Amino acid sequence: MKYIERTDSFDFDHAQIRKFIDPLKDLDTDQEKIRQVYLMVRDGWRYNPYHISFQREDFRASTIAERQDGHCIDKAILMVAMLRGVGIPSRLHLAKVTNHMAVDRLIEKLGSDELAPHGMVDVYHKGAWLKASPTFNKELCDKFGVDPVDFDGSADALLQPYDARGEVFMEYLEDYGHFEDVPYEFILNTFKENYPEMYAAYKDQGRVRF
Repeated sequence: MKYIERTDSFDFDHAQIRKFIDPLKDLDTDQEKIRQVYLMVRDGWRYNPYHISFQREDFRASTIAERQDGHCIDKAILMVAMLRGVGIPSRLHLAKVTNHMAVDRLIEKLGSDELAPHGMVDVYHKGAWLKASPTFNKELCDKFGVDPVDFDGSADALLQPYDARGEVFMEYLEDYGHFEDVPYEFILNTFKENYPEMYAAYKDQGRVRF
């Protein structure tokens, strides 16, 4: 199956990835491998939407693993690589979402509370593809009053639609579909279409944190 293969972006044979996944290979079941990888990515890398890269090498799992945080696409790439590395078919899935937890700093820079593209993961287990979002780490969920999303391959685990008060938290607006490898040009073009002023301002810098 093509969704189990190594790619330049999903480089699960790199030492930076293997140090995380090698201890998981002896787990008894695929379901436990899925659960452990998901928790590792969800809580091991803090969600940080305030850094953007336009450089292809920054969309590589081994590069992402060297950092302590990442945005949704970063964390999805990392999760796909780790799952493939322990023998679980997986693929990147992209969408557009409305982020009602977006703080003023993010809205000011993007000019919108819509995030595009948003990254999540499709996981193949027991004959079915399931969606999972490892985006928000537990500490961030506690801060914003939402339950952390759990995932073990038994059911979809998407971003929380409501917070603890019943108010709208996240909404999925558009589905861009799934990808065998990281669609670098598609990601940049989607970003450019949704945030043209920001794209023009920062594209030549390669990387930006705000």
